[in-house]
Amino acid sequence: MKKKITVIKVGGKIVEERESLDNLLNRFAAIEGYKVLIHGGGRSATKMAERLGIESKMVDGRRITDLETLKVVTMVYGGLVNKSIVASLQARGINALGLTGADCNIIKAHKRPTGNVDWGYVGDVDSADGTMLSKLIEQGITPIISPLTHDGKGNMLNTNADTIAAETAKALSSIYNVTLTYCFEHTGVMRNPDDANSVIPQIDSNSYKKLLADGTISGGMIPKIENAFNALNGGVTKVIITRADAIDGTSGTHIVV
Repeated sequence: MKKKITVIKVGGKIVEERESLDNLLNRFAAIEGYKVLIHGGGRSATKMAERLGIESKMVDGRRITDLETLKVVTMVYGGLVNKSIVASLQARGINALGLTGADCNIIKAHKRPTGNVDWGYVGDVDSADGTMLSKLIEQGITPIISPLTHDGKGNMLNTNADTIAAETAKALSSIYNVTLTYCFEHTGVMRNPDDANSVIPQIDSNSYKKLLADGTISGGMIPKIENAFNALNGGVTKVIITRADAIDGTSGTHIVV
């Protein structure tokens, strides 16, 4: 029987605000068994870019990453945000190790082709190395992965954290029984964003199409759910979208195939 592992992806305001991040890390530290944390940090990157006089350009909520912006996101994601999380987890007794996709060659990607938009140094994942990650995990190390990959040619690439979480979970699924949890500020996927009690408890492919068609699911929730389906189709056992204070899986929206 495979050992269990929990992969948590955290982003949004939770990473940016000290109190919410502390609460999340307390709950993450309390998870029993093996675990991995993938984090975002877009707001921090935008603030740092502004301080440095670098304009942040976004298309449909996604960051265009020219060379100067790449320097900023590498500093912020791989440095400030990642190492702050690692230090906070060490204080909680978790032997954490901060990683980008370039470290130990764990996540390789290619530069997104130029189409209607030139995304610059944005990466689409080619592969994640679950075997290498498992070697760290089996030594009692908890990987903390930032949303940065590399192309194997010396270039770092800015990569969507939800995608990294799905690909990491898939890579680990051949070795472990994987639960992937996307956590953010809301209770789950909601029918009405203004009603905390309108959480949709379960979404499958058929209901997803209906919710997409009627506009209940839109914006940034679309790639999150598509990544969830991708993970499940790639061998992940369970995917949950929930609030940061409910990463024990007792509430939220379960994505099923």
